[in-house]
Amino acid sequence: MKKMVTQEGSKVLHEPKLDTILMVEKAIKEAMEYPTRMGLWKALPRKIQYQTFKRILEYLEASNKIIFNGKNIVWCAVDNQKLKNLLETAVKVR
Repeated sequence: MKKMVTQEGSKVLHEPKLDTILMVEKAIKEAMEYPTRMGLWKALPRKIQYQTFKRILEYLEASNKIIFNGKNIVWCAVDNQKLKNLLETAVKVR
C-alpha cells in the first residue's frame, strides 16, 4: 500500500473514493444547521475513518466548496440554496 504525505506532513494510507466524498458533501448540504467536524462525522450514514474524513474536508476546502466558520462547516459552493435566498433578500447596493 502506497503512503502519501499531506501538506501537514501526516501520512495518508489511501485516498477516499468518490462515493465517500459525495456522501460527505450531501451530509453537509442537507444539514439544517452548520455542523461541527465531530458532529458531521458522527452523523454520516456510513462510518468512515476519521483520517479519511479529515482528508475529504481538506479537499472540499481546497476546492472552495466549504469554509470553516470557527468550529462549524459552511457549504459555500455555487448550489447553496441558503446563500441564494440570502442574496435574493439582501439590500441591493449601487
